[in-house]
Amino acid sequence: MENLGLIHELPVELSNQIAAGEVIERPASVVKELVENAIDAKATQVLITVYQSGLRSIEINDNGVGIAPDDVEIAFQPHTTSKISTDHDLFNVKTLGFRGEALASIASVSKLTVVTSTDGKSAVKAEFSGNSLLKKETHARSKGTTITVEDLFFNTPARLKYVKSLHTELNKIVDIVDRLAMGHPEISFRLIHEGKDLVWTSGNDNLQQTIAGIYGRTIASHMYSFENSDADYQIKGFFSKPDTTRSNRSYISLILNGRYIRNYQLANAVIRGYGSKLMIGRFPIAIIDINLDPSLVDINVHPTKQEVRLTNEGHIADLISDGIKQKLSTQNLIPDAVKNLERKTTVDQIERPEQISLDDLSMVEHISEPEPDSKPITTEKSSIEELESHPIFDDPEHLKSWDERLKEETEPTESVSTFPDLHYIGQIHGTYLVAESPEGFYLIDQHAAQERVNYEYYRKQIGEVAADQQRLLVPIVLDYPNSESILIREKKPILESIGLYLDDFGQNSFVVNTHPTWFVAGQEESTIREMIDYVLNDSKISVAAFREKNAIMMSCKRAIKANQHLDDKQAAFLLKNLAKAENPYNCPHGRPVLIEFSNRDLEKMFKRIQDSHDTRESE
Repeated sequence: MENLGLIHELPVELSNQIAAGEVIERPASVVKELVENAIDAKATQVLITVYQSGLRSIEINDNGVGIAPDDVEIAFQPHTTSKISTDHDLFNVKTLGFRGEALASIASVSKLTVVTSTDGKSAVKAEFSGNSLLKKETHARSKGTTITVEDLFFNTPARLKYVKSLHTELNKIVDIVDRLAMGHPEISFRLIHEGKDLVWTSGNDNLQQTIAGIYGRTIASHMYSFENSDADYQIKGFFSKPDTTRSNRSYISLILNGRYIRNYQLANAVIRGYGSKLMIGRFPIAIIDINLDPSLVDINVHPTKQEVRLTNEGHIADLISDGIKQKLSTQNLIPDAVKNLERKTTVDQIERPEQISLDDLSMVEHISEPEPDSKPITTEKSSIEELESHPIFDDPEHLKSWDERLKEETEPTESVSTFPDLHYIGQIHGTYLVAESPEGFYLIDQHAAQERVNYEYYRKQIGEVAADQQRLLVPIVLDYPNSESILIREKKPILESIGLYLDDFGQNSFVVNTHPTWFVAGQEESTIREMIDYVLNDSKISVAAFREKNAIMMSCKRAIKANQHLDDKQAAFLLKNLAKAENPYNCPHGRPVLIEFSNRDLEKMFKRIQDSHDTRESE
């Protein structure tokens, strides 16, 4: 009987191309998969050579264990792997690769050549085109594997329309190699494009030197190391000082058991660890190395393996944020004015690869060079043989009451001990205060300073909603459109969490009869409306975020503005209260409160001491 069914088995070539669409999106995907295989093969040196941003050719050369001659052909078949055998292995993955898709997927959309040796004496060379084995023969090379991928997507031209510019594709490759290098500082990585070195790390297992090889020595020297752990999780890494930031989150690298991953909650934990020490809209540079038992993570949730499912993800986030917060609490975070000027150009220029032009890529500062005794990887190719608003100071009584209220704040943290003993000297342009200490002199932004003092006061007041309320002589009536009224009613519990109680007064109106006692006289209605605006602008805002936003808003409104002249008593009083703050270094928006000119800086500026001619001298 004739088979009239419409369901049939796909040809192997077509199914491999479909799989390649999930795993191999662009040249950088090829680099990622092949370099991860080299890492799994216990390589200590990995050389990546690309031409035309990987579209013409990609060559990955390693000194790993190699592929046994009998396994070469089967290694390029779909779902073949040496890394897992049972379902138990699947939930205890200790390698970067394991799905058995990468080699088959790459071979299905390219012309691929592999030369591999397990003993450094004899080798096998095999050539594939679209997954078809064209030739297999004996060869010669040192122990390890070289895989060359040419004419990527030659048989799937539709895929090429999704490939971006050569600039973008090369930057993606650089980014992948950077992340892998930071996850494996014990391995030397070298990336060459069109004969030029783009990345070269030493492989001496020093993460800070690896960071220097990627971001440059200036940034690496302005990072803090930290560690935090418990019985199940070990967290360590480096994060930049609060004055060394970028405009997006892409500089936060999360490494999980040697694997670069993407995870919003963990990246946000890094930012949360800084608290208000970061400027709004700015993000740190950080490399966070997370080590845990493989059974506590599910890697098999996405073909690229960059998204994972973690057990106790919130707890890991807390370990990260607490570790960063604790480290910052022991540091003197006053920016050094002279050093900031000296390094500004360098720091601003060294960005992540997406911000580097092709002409500039060869100029990236790669400090971490190979150890003198490291041996280059050798093959038959010459390119391989060549082997980086203020409480207005209106009367003395107000000053006295403000000082008394500040005495009720939280006890100083360890960071206060690093804050200098400031002696007020004078004021510049009604905006900056000048003070001195035995260590040097300081410029203080008076608005930022009082924002910080106010913020810590309001944060405490908003967080501790008292039962007593100030009754309004004339109730405030607020009218809103119907859509906004619905949202306000839904968010009443959030408003009440800071002591703001709204009573219905008709279909789209509310009446306010009382307000918290810390409201500023004469600003009650504007303050209430601003608080409600936060709820309307962010329907998912949490109680904690709402309190934080309001504390910042109140601190800014009541802080001294620029061009407001203070007398000596008022200025000295402000500095006294600043020294009591938990974080006297930054305003609640993250801007610096003060900068330092150290005695050494002054001596250098006036040539009382001379700079060393050795430009390598560390500062």
